Amino acid sequence: MEDLLKRIEEERAGFSKGKKMIADFILEHYEKAAYMTAQKLSEAVKVSESTVVRFANELGFAGYPEFQFALQEIIRNRLTSVQRVEVTNSRIGSSDALKKVLMADANKIRQTLENTDSAAFYRIVETMVNANHLYVVGARSAYMLANFFAFNMHMVFENVHAIDLSSSGEMFEQMLDIGKGDVLFAISFPRYSTRVIKAVQYAKDAGSTVISLTDSADSPIAKLADDYLLARSDMASFVDSLVAPLSMINAIIVTAARSRQTQVTARLHKLESIWDAYEVYDKQKS
Repeated sequence: MEDLLKRIEEERAGFSKGKKMIADFILEHYEKAAYMTAQKLSEAVKVSESTVVRFANELGFAGYPEFQFALQEIIRNRLTSVQRVEVTNSRIGSSDALKKVLMADANKIRQTLENTDSAAFYRIVETMVNANHLYVVGARSAYMLANFFAFNMHMVFENVHAIDLSSSGEMFEQMLDIGKGDVLFAISFPRYSTRVIKAVQYAKDAGSTVISLTDSADSPIAKLADDYLLARSDMASFVDSLVAPLSMINAIIVTAARSRQTQVTARLHKLESIWDAYEVYDKQKS
């Protein structure tokens, strides 16, 4: 998506007085404006709510909610950790944080399901299952998502490799043999990791298939990918809410395992025997 803030700045001269006031407020306080309702924004700028709606229409949006969503998507990668805390505090206010956060998380899973093409989902899972080698990469907050995915997929498929991003040099060494017939599964959410972007570019240059899990089709790793899945993500203070991406990952693991049921069952039987023999899990009897 074209940078919305830049568009507002460029088109400001042609706006009416009221719309110029809205534009100025957004350009100066974009991190707050992105999470204001049309009514709240109109009160802050001291214009009518209908002027706010017309402002969104003039920028090419069907309505204010569509404009607000676009603004949120663009700014999330710009906000510093301090700004994230300020925005979250403003959004939650004095309300019950437990209820507010959990309900928002549930809503993100619902939105993810509604916006996911099931045919594309199953096609992507089949591509992963059929890969010669499946490489998995994620950094920072997405690091735990990548490790969770790689750990569980490796339980049922022997060709899964988790890439450690502790240093750029080591990352490329771990991907040295990636090539045609292999798949890189890259995970990244705002603020997007440059290391994950570099890993995706390296895999593409090596001729492998790249599948991304991210928040937007305009995400840098979605643009580079051969295929991608989107999951709703949002700020929960200075950290990211990643329940929807984790739920998507669970769905991938379950679907992949079901597609190779005989192979998976045999491998799990073998693992159970090893765990019992070496007492990996506590089996205290009551």
